[in-house]
Amino acid sequence: MSKKTRTKSSKPAPKSRKTPAPKPSAAKTTLKAARKTAGRSDTTSAKKPAAKATNKTANKTARSAAKAAVGKPEKTAKTASTKASHKPPSKSLKSNLSAPPKPNAGTESVEGAMAPPFSLPRDGGGSVSLADYAGKKLVLFFYPRADTPGCTREAIDFTRLDSTFADEGAAVLGISADTVKAQESFRDKHQLSVPLISDEQHEMLEAYGAWGEKSMYGRSFMGIIRTTVLIGADGRIVKIWRNVRVDGHADEVLAAVRAI
Repeated sequence: MSKKTRTKSSKPAPKSRKTPAPKPSAAKTTLKAARKTAGRSDTTSAKKPAAKATNKTANKTARSAAKAAVGKPEKTAKTASTKASHKPPSKSLKSNLSAPPKPNAGTESVEGAMAPPFSLPRDGGGSVSLADYAGKKLVLFFYPRADTPGCTREAIDFTRLDSTFADEGAAVLGISADTVKAQESFRDKHQLSVPLISDEQHEMLEAYGAWGEKSMYGRSFMGIIRTTVLIGADGRIVKIWRNVRVDGHADEVLAAVRAI
């Protein structure tokens, strides 16, 4: 062996380089990514139906609850209306039409009885008594209050026929619980010619049954009942009109005066 050969063989063999691991092919990477995406998709698709099913169930439950809530009031209302239809009608409140005024017990004058005596102040001063009209026919009309619509029409009607009553031998007097001053104002305002009597203590009103209980809008109170009394020349009560309706009343009383 030559020196050159020995030298060459004595050199250590060069270290082999590590062969790098082969990189995955593009196809393999794509396949792996596809599998990963598919896995996610499967997971997502598995979750979505469950959420969708949950929402669907919740919506269905909400609809059922709403339907039940709407249905119940209707049923309740229907039941209530059915029950109400079987209830007896409630009592109506008292009114001046359904409950006519009634005179105080024991004070109501009656036809055929002697007229109760009276002596009271009148408009213009002085006083008026039953004795002043002895032997004459006398008409007494009791009205609730001076210068109110109904009372004004009534007083004007009697004033219009005043002279006709006089021709029939009858006098006419108006009576209320107003003061003398109020009666005078009433007379002057409407040019009334019939004497107006003031009965503030209700003495004459009670004696002739023109004072009693009245009702209006369910409330009861004491007051003057619109009343007219016709007294004959003999001092007896010929006719009594209670709860008078003003329209045409004065003409009706005149007809009754002519009849006696």
